[in-house]
This record gives sequence, structure tokens and C-alpha cells, in this order.
Amino acid sequence: MNSNSQSAQLIRETTAKADVSPHTSKKYLQWIEKAKDFVFAVPALIFLGVFLYYPLMNSVYISFTNWNMTKPVKKFVGTDNYVKLFKNEDLYQSLKVTLHYTLLDVVLTLTIGLMLALLFNVFRSKMYAVMRGIIFMPHYISMVIAAMVFTWIYNGQYGLLNRVTDLMGFEPIQWLTNPSTALPALVAVSVWKGVGFAMMLFISGMRGIPNEYYEAAAIDGASGLSRFRYITLPLLSPMTLFLVITTFISSMQVFQSIDIMTNGGPLQATNAIVYWIYTMAFTEFKTGRASALVMILFVIILVLTITQWLVSRKQVHYEG
Repeated sequence: MNSNSQSAQLIRETTAKADVSPHTSKKYLQWIEKAKDFVFAVPALIFLGVFLYYPLMNSVYISFTNWNMTKPVKKFVGTDNYVKLFKNEDLYQSLKVTLHYTLLDVVLTLTIGLMLALLFNVFRSKMYAVMRGIIFMPHYISMVIAAMVFTWIYNGQYGLLNRVTDLMGFEPIQWLTNPSTALPALVAVSVWKGVGFAMMLFISGMRGIPNEYYEAAAIDGASGLSRFRYITLPLLSPMTLFLVITTFISSMQVFQSIDIMTNGGPLQATNAIVYWIYTMAFTEFKTGRASALVMILFVIILVLTITQWLVSRKQVHYEG
């Protein structure tokens, strides 16, 4: 009997261990998985902290100082930089130029991109595929290179564009030195470079729309324009919202084309905010005030982006 009792006790202990062990092992494995995910994320968090969040917080601090890059001493001046900027008429002129450039760039890039997408979505031959690739190619060209090429094209004396207008019987135009044409000339470069990307995204969005919608509308007698208005546009709204926001943010930060082609001129007609930040920080060495301008631009972009998202949220249709 004693032997049988010991055997039963051993069986109960073994069973208890078998019941507890899998549960404990599962918790341990879950903890290991969570720790592993965190360890993999640590390098990215360190990178973002060092190269994004720390500079951002440091810029906020610098914006409240009178730091001059030629002097190592920083003196806290509170909101003095912000007050001087808001009293400066150049801020409103620069903001006007930036918003004007952004509006033209966003509207033209998306409108032309949508029109090209409609064309290439209907015609799918090899010739049109080659043309589509040619239109998309400028997306891969650096803005620096594009700006240098267009500087030669826009040249008032021997530029290619004026040669063409001369053959057509028009007088030569000083594209980059005339305040009325300098900003549209910069916009044209940005549209030329970005329209292919918008076209490709619109094409991918159109090819994701089920044909059943168009077939049902055709049976009901809807015209091509009605199908475009009531089927294509609503179902392209997520792609349109994405392009509006990304193009808007990119346009608000225009710098390279201005730096190479116009240097903010003529008569500050192309002096966008980012270029003004650059000249204020690295030409005038007013680093504290430039940091304050960076914060103002950051808030403007954030507020306008959120506003776009809130306004368009009710008009964006996600299928299913």
C-alpha cells in the first residue's frame, strides 16, 4: 500500500507540473516576443530621438534666445523673436509667396496628373506605356539638376524657351528676372517633376475600381461624364486626399529651386519661407529668429494639414 501511495503522489505531482508548465512556458514565450519586438525598435527610436526629436526640441529652445551663430553665447529673450517676426511685413509677404506657390503647385499637379491618368487608363498600348514612362521619369530627377537645366531654358538671352517664342513671333521674356513670371516659372518646374507621380497613383487607383460599377451605370444610361463624376472621383478620393496632403507639405517647404534659380528675387517675388529661414540663419546669422520662423512654419503646416483632413474627411469614400 505504501508503494502504491507513493506512486499515486508521484503521478499527481507529474500531472500538476504538466498542467502548469505549458501555461508558464506560453507566458514566458509571449514576454520574449514582446521584448524582442522592443529590442528591434530601439535602434529606430534612438535614431529618431537623436536626429529628429532632439533637434526639434532644441530648435524650440533656440527660438527663445538671441543666439547669433558668430557668437557662442545664448541669451534667453522670451517671445521677443516671435514679436519682431509678426511685426515684420516681410513675414506676410513671404507667407503670401509660399501659399501662392503651394496653391498653384497642388492644383496644377493634381489636375494634370488626373487628366493624364484618365488618358493612359483608357489607352493601354505599348506606345502609351512608353509615353507614360517618359512622363514619370522626371520624378527620379534631382530638383537640383532640374533647376539647373530650367535655368538655362528660362535664360532671357539664349534660353531655349525664348528661342521657341521668337520663332512664334513673340518678344523674348525675362522669365526669372521679371516679378510677374518668376514664381510661375518655378511652379512649372515643380509640376513638370511631380505630375508623373500623381498620374501613376491615379492610374493605380482607377484600376482598383471594379468594372461592375461602370457596367451598371452604363446600363442605366449614365454618360461618360456622369460615370466620372459619380463613380471615378468619389472612389479616387482616398488617393486624392493623400496626394493633396503630401504635395501641400512638399510645396510649403520649397527651397532648392528658389536657391538655384532666383535666390528669392526679383524684388522678393520668390522669397518663400524656407528660403527666408536659410538666409536669416546662414547669411544674417540670426539663428534664434530663424528658429522662431521654423516654429511658425511648423505650426502653419500642421494647422493647414489637419484642416484639410477634417474638411475632406466627409468627402473621402473608402470602398467596403
